[in-house]
Amino acid sequence: MSLIHGVGDFFALDIGTTAIRLVQLSGDAGHGWALQKFAYVPVDRKILEDGSAAGRRRLGETILGAIKQAGITTKNIAVGMPAGKTFTAIIRVDNRPQQELMTTVRYQLDKYIPMSLDEATVDFVSLGVSPIDPSKVEVLISSSANEYAEARMEMIESYGLNVIAQEPESLAMARALMPVGVQDARLIIDLGERSTDIVMMYKGAPRLVRSVPGGLTQLIRAVTTALSVKDEQARQFILKFGLAQDKVEGQVFRALDSTLEMFATELGKSIRFFQTEYMNAPVGGIILSGFAGMIPFIAEYIEAKTGVPTTQGNPWQLVRVSPEQQQVLQPVASEFAVAIGLAERNNDR
Repeated sequence: MSLIHGVGDFFALDIGTTAIRLVQLSGDAGHGWALQKFAYVPVDRKILEDGSAAGRRRLGETILGAIKQAGITTKNIAVGMPAGKTFTAIIRVDNRPQQELMTTVRYQLDKYIPMSLDEATVDFVSLGVSPIDPSKVEVLISSSANEYAEARMEMIESYGLNVIAQEPESLAMARALMPVGVQDARLIIDLGERSTDIVMMYKGAPRLVRSVPGGLTQLIRAVTTALSVKDEQARQFILKFGLAQDKVEGQVFRALDSTLEMFATELGKSIRFFQTEYMNAPVGGIILSGFAGMIPFIAEYIEAKTGVPTTQGNPWQLVRVSPEQQQVLQPVASEFAVAIGLAERNNDR
């Protein structure tokens, strides 16, 4: 099993907090991707959070049903790993021949991960010569506790599937959303249900990877408290009206303002930290995904607070989609960043 590398013919599985998403692509990064097969299946959060044998069985039935719905025949699968269950870091080591470099990093892994090597599944890949120091090579290291990674793989393989890779969701998401050909850095944000993934991309590679507490649930709590409404109504208010100050008398905006201001402060911290490491690298934009890509006017809010141009991300930017597929996907297209990023993995890496 690999946390980073790709291999052979496969499809991608994103087990989200409210839905399961499957994607199978044809093509490659050089010649372009085409959407072959996909599925989107809403799932009760109680099933996703149920760790019992019965819960795992119901989840398996849902995944296999989605595979059948999509018409996917291969058993090979790449799976996303929640950022909260992984540790990802970028290190710099002396530039040296590839084989010697990999051997050096392998022998020093225990210096870079927050757990014993005996307890961890670890993978790493060279990002190439450091853009700020030609004498160094930057290496991305990703690790997860054996107990979690192996249990997850065993669960999925018990459904008759073959897990060829598990990859941090934050890396997959960034792969799908990063614009092609830009020379400056871009901060990519995925606002989830309970946490937010932050990835700074520069010169085609991640240079900073963070996961911070707080997601849509925290925003819902702020609205339920301020407006004295139930959680589901608060969710609807946020996703329908967002930060529009002329809707619901601006009450949703006022309820969210202080929470989102703290969120914007975290983004500012990430930008400043990146720029202390890469002093000549301008941050040309912030790209929003997940719920941040669905809340009206949040892009304008973050841009005003950070001073950095902010846009909604498009995970389909490199994927050819037929008109018929577009029609089916339209209501949920913005939710596929992780699944598409997993499916866009290079098979030769």
